[in-house]
Amino acid sequence: MASSTIELRDLQPGSSSRRVASQDRQDAANELSLHYDSSGPGAVVSHTLPPVDGGRGAWLFLLGCFMLDGIVWGFPLSFGVFQVYYSTHEPFSHGARQSSGIAAIGTTATGVAYFASPFFGIAMQRYPHTRRPAMYVGLVAMVIGLVGASFCSTVAGLLATQGVLYGIGCILLYFPATLFLDEWFVKRKALAYGISWSGTGTAGVVVPFIMQWLLDSYGFRSALRIWAVVLVILTTPCLILVQPRLPLSIASALRPQDFTYMKRYPFWVYQFGNVAQSLGAFIPLLWMPAYALTIGLPQYAGPLSVAFYNGGVSVGAVILGLITDRYHVTVAISICAIGSMVAAFVFWGLASSAPMLYLFAIIWGFFTGGFNTTWPGCAAAMRRLESNGNVDTGTLIGLMAAGKGIGGVVGGPLSEKLLEVGWHAHSTFAYGTSYGVLVVFCGITLVVVIDECAIYTPERFNMLRGSQKIDQSIKTLRCDDFTPTTLSPDSNLYGGIDR
Repeated sequence: MASSTIELRDLQPGSSSRRVASQDRQDAANELSLHYDSSGPGAVVSHTLPPVDGGRGAWLFLLGCFMLDGIVWGFPLSFGVFQVYYSTHEPFSHGARQSSGIAAIGTTATGVAYFASPFFGIAMQRYPHTRRPAMYVGLVAMVIGLVGASFCSTVAGLLATQGVLYGIGCILLYFPATLFLDEWFVKRKALAYGISWSGTGTAGVVVPFIMQWLLDSYGFRSALRIWAVVLVILTTPCLILVQPRLPLSIASALRPQDFTYMKRYPFWVYQFGNVAQSLGAFIPLLWMPAYALTIGLPQYAGPLSVAFYNGGVSVGAVILGLITDRYHVTVAISICAIGSMVAAFVFWGLASSAPMLYLFAIIWGFFTGGFNTTWPGCAAAMRRLESNGNVDTGTLIGLMAAGKGIGGVVGGPLSEKLLEVGWHAHSTFAYGTSYGVLVVFCGITLVVVIDECAIYTPERFNMLRGSQKIDQSIKTLRCDDFTPTTLSPDSNLYGGIDR
């Protein structure tokens, strides 16, 4: 990429330049090699930045994000293995009162991490110098959570350590990488997020078997302590690779805090569909190992089904990221929702053997695991509606993650309550077991997402965008531009368009 030069002068605290810089300006600056100097107040000096969307620096950074994603999320998304162990081993299996709430541990970790995203994200956008230190603090919190959980003897203790504390550590360690990715990739943003997030699925293919072996061989206390050591060892090279592209001063100047897009109807349509999808997204992952035992499959079938799910995630995240970059975001959302709905109603509902269960796990992982890659597409869609383009991708992803966090926190306890309903159906498949109610619930949540896409199609999006442009143009018209013979009381300023 040819080098370009931009002169940037020191911005004083509170300068309006910080607040009115648009996303277009940010992306344009991201694509250029900026040359500046800070040898003195107001001085202009040189500094060359690596190119975006390619080059050694960008791909090494993306490799670090891929590894970090797998390390951070591979463990909580393999919680189904722990759930079976906790439910069948002391001290957590003694009595229904003690064992209740186990399903909430895994969803609490992911839910807390997702739900806390916008709060930490906004703080890190406002104070970019905290991003790198936050990663180290997050790693320490995750290690303390794992080690603390190894000393617990109650479900409440596990919820506080393996659930809440580990989840907070996850987002502190990982979210800065999401903000840095926004600096490294512009035109291939959704694809880059997809590649990064596919690390979860790749790690999830291996982690369930490692966890199962550790639990069977050493028990949960030693397994958690061993994983804490592994976490530190594997995270160290990631912290070296995951570096910001922009200097702190430029990163602060080019990232305005503007949330006016939250007043628009499309944002809440996207968010509503996002929350609906999240309510059922984690449930199969929690209960597949237990369901495998229910239909008489061997013990290894549980971890294997989770591994197949995560394999589907790693592929789906990349492919759906490509689709999001190329088409309107509602196209990708519709594909995810329809594919997931078919997986729930057909492949899980009719699963009574190992091949059918594994096929469901792959399809469910492909479509639900790739749903997160639509979030950058939501940011791009909202940016087109804003006259100043001030929609920060990292912040909007944090807001969408918070919506998904609702499903993460609610999904575990809700699934336990649904299983207590006492579902009865005359069928030899999953519909005929107590898990039939979970199959139906997961399918219904996706019907809601499909309905959301039907309401807010790309055509309606373009119509809304066009009407806003017309309104804006009319607001700028001045009365002295017209003569009485040119503009009559019956004139149609909207050009025949019915508002």
